This record gives sequence, C-alpha cells and structure tokens, in this order.
Amino acid sequence: MTSSELLTAADVELMQGLAQRLTATHPELVNSDASYGELAWNWGRGHAAFADKWRRRLWFSDGDLVAWGWAQLPRRARLSDGTVKEVTGAYLAHQVHPDHAGLLDEVIDWFDATAPGLERSVLPCALDGAALERWAAHGYGTDPDALGDEGSWTQFNQRDLTDIERPELPDGFRFRTADEAGAEAAVQAHLDAWRPSGYSIEAYEGVRATAAYRGDLHVLVEAPDGTMASSGIMWFDEVNRTVEFEPVGTHPDYRRLGLGRAMLLHGMGLAKEAGAVHATVACLGAPGHPSARGLYYSVGFHKFTWDAPLVKGADA
Repeated sequence: MTSSELLTAADVELMQGLAQRLTATHPELVNSDASYGELAWNWGRGHAAFADKWRRRLWFSDGDLVAWGWAQLPRRARLSDGTVKEVTGAYLAHQVHPDHAGLLDEVIDWFDATAPGLERSVLPCALDGAALERWAAHGYGTDPDALGDEGSWTQFNQRDLTDIERPELPDGFRFRTADEAGAEAAVQAHLDAWRPSGYSIEAYEGVRATAAYRGDLHVLVEAPDGTMASSGIMWFDEVNRTVEFEPVGTHPDYRRLGLGRAMLLHGMGLAKEAGAVHATVACLGAPGHPSARGLYYSVGFHKFTWDAPLVKGADA
C-alpha cells in the first residue's frame, strides 16, 4: 500500500489496468468514472489546471493494483464565457476489485481523512449492493440534489458491433478526424457543444498526451461552412476489444440534423475496423435528460449499469 500523494499519469495507467481487469470479469462493477476511457479523459483534460487539488491512494496485492481512491478537493475553474465555477466540496472517484472488497472500508476512511470538514460525494455503482451497505455504514446517504427529474447521475450504455447501420450525413457535411482537422478545430468543436466549458488547447494537449488517446478515433462532422458541428472521442481498450465514447457533443446550431447519430455510427465503424467488438457510452440517466439517452438508444445502445449518487455532509 502506498501513501497518499498527488495523482500522476503513471497512476492513471495503473488504474486503467484495474478497469481492464474488471471489464473482463465483472463489467457490471466498473464505476462510470473509473472506466478505461473516463479515467484517460478526466486526467488528460484536467491535470494541467487541477493536479495540485488531486490526491490519490493505491492499494496493491502481490504487485497488482486492487483498489484506488482519487480525491478531488475544492477548486476554481475558469470557463470559456469568462465566468468562474467554484467547487466547494470534495469528490471521490474510486475502484475496488471484488476479490478485495474489504478494502472499501479503508478507501472510505482515507477519503474522510483527506477531506475533513467538507461535503463529500461519491458515485458507486448501483448494482454493487455490498458496497452500498459499506458506504451507508460510514454515514453516506442518497444525495437529495441528485433525485428527481433533473438529477445528475449517469447511466452506462453498451452494444456489440456486429451489425452497424450505414451512417448518412446531410448534403455538404463530411466526416473528419482530429488528426485531419487539427487541435484548434477539435477544441472549438468541444467548446461549441459544451458551452460554457473549461476546455482549452492546454487541456486538449493533456488529453492527446494520455497513453490511450488516438487521433484517428477522435471523430468530427464538418459543416459546409467549415464549422466542426459534432465531435466525439473514442477510447479503445485493446485488451477487451471495447471502445468507449467520451465525450460526445453537437453544436447547438446544428442539432436535430442527425449529425450526432451519423457520427456515432461512423465512429463505431472505425472502431470495428480497428478491432473493437463492443462499445460503451455514458449519459445522464434522470428522466429530465432524455436527449442523449434517446440518441444512444437510436443507434443500438441499451442501459447496462447506473450510478447511486451518495453524499456525506460537511458536519458529519
């Protein structure tokens, strides 16, 4: 077991290795923020700005990583519209191998000790009943802000890549990759789809530097006027031959034209050519967020797992 330190790129690769092992044997227990692609995306886009606010602890058995905790402490993020987002609580990303489930109590104790006096939140998998019991025993309860139609919890969706519908774009639109379009176009596509956002060229360079990133699997749709109207990054786990879309977005001025749907189908075709046999994507799962969920269902994805958002008050 190592001590609590700042998170590094080498740590993230170890954490991705645990995600790959669990994907092979217990895919229903892979937390939505602990998947192979999500780890790469979150580390890559954020470490330049927030690395000093990220703490981690790793647990090993016979040389293999079997549990980890990534505590994200209060921070300030400047967004693309000039506003500043203040994050005042602490959040824990984590994963524990089911063969070492008893370590979850140590992970929770470490998080509580790392973020004392702060509101603490976590998103364990809703299908992991034993883990939910342990969180409850440590004073964590359902997050009331996550309940209702506008809740922010996510669901994980999956499909195989045996039969992929042929993508169709409106006249004048074409598919591109980030390798072809370049960094500025790829970043602008994300900013347009997710405004306001803290994404930047620096953040994208961090994403590109991750071991898992492939520019040929970062797909975009270019409009007739040259605007990158839709974009998505695919993260290819070659061990399990599965590809994860994260993130996916479309420019507000180009929505309801079928671009996102065509891009997903095109991306899955590229992934299949690269050797993938399975695809996943996450989306907001609450009833008040039907758009992305409907998009993914329309191209053959179905719900697989989902979050159980928990919180512990600052005074607990």
